[in-house]
Amino acid sequence: MATLRKRGKKWNVEVCKNNARRSKTFDTKKEAEQWGIETEIDISRDPSAPLPNKTFGELLQRYADEISVNKKGARWEEVRVNQFQKDPIADVNLRDFGKVHVVEWRDRRANKVSSSSVLREWSLLSHACTVAMKEWDWLTGNPFLLVTKPKPAKARDRRPTEQEIVDITFTLDYHKDSDLKKIMSRVGAMFLLAIETAMRSGEIVGLTWKNTHLDERWVHLPDTKNGYPRDVPLSTRAVEILEQAKRIDIDSDSVFGVKSSQVDSIFRKAKAQTLIKDLKFHDSRREALTRMAPKMEIMQLARISGHRDLRILQNVYYAPKVGELVDLLD
Repeated sequence: MATLRKRGKKWNVEVCKNNARRSKTFDTKKEAEQWGIETEIDISRDPSAPLPNKTFGELLQRYADEISVNKKGARWEEVRVNQFQKDPIADVNLRDFGKVHVVEWRDRRANKVSSSSVLREWSLLSHACTVAMKEWDWLTGNPFLLVTKPKPAKARDRRPTEQEIVDITFTLDYHKDSDLKKIMSRVGAMFLLAIETAMRSGEIVGLTWKNTHLDERWVHLPDTKNGYPRDVPLSTRAVEILEQAKRIDIDSDSVFGVKSSQVDSIFRKAKAQTLIKDLKFHDSRREALTRMAPKMEIMQLARISGHRDLRILQNVYYAPKVGELVDLLD
């Protein structure tokens, strides 16, 4: 059984099993626990049992077919697995697969995408290796745990300016009297609703009238990113936007009747037409929470946003400008 000890800022883990003793030090407790579990499996594994004659690409495909399909992010993982199949790492035989291949993959990706993207892909690949080791006996260890991860990028602090909000909603042909018959106008309404409520794009896409309570000014979100349902209060302006949506003739319970892919595509085109750079629909969430912060305590803010880790809420989604902080002093 693995024994964990904290030594200063580091975590030391020691595994003693079958007269074998191994130890290693990690920066985080999670990494130490993971290494301990995998080391116990490695010690217990019959060394005479050969690894299957499979490639890493075949491992990823099995992971996509058996594991990814049961996740909310199945589509994202399917796209990534297809992308990985074109990378040299997919051709490596599992009998030869080691940390050198992880290092080469990491450096190739780091030259093409941001460190945040590499880290997201890293999590997927590492978990695939862990499953292959624990459940399929396709690997004896997880090489990703032996390699240094890229440093995470600086937390994003982009917020739309008032002029950008005006410009992009104008381009989307949205105004207070819009009938929202055009899908692009609905995307404009959804963007403003996100700024009023801090709801994610996908949560607004999935909003139904059954879970919308305009008289009491709140909506229920039964299916959120972190898996926990939550209730979101509505500002006066948010209620007005939803009242507009009532005029849409949609043969379903959907409030806006728009797909996530349509929101992404239409918002991207509108941003390009208005020459707005480096703005994402999701930045509306940061704008909303920053606007709400002076009015609420952090626990109230977390209840609205659904954050269970207050550090993420504080470091990533609350981005006041210094002028706004000055105004709070008086």
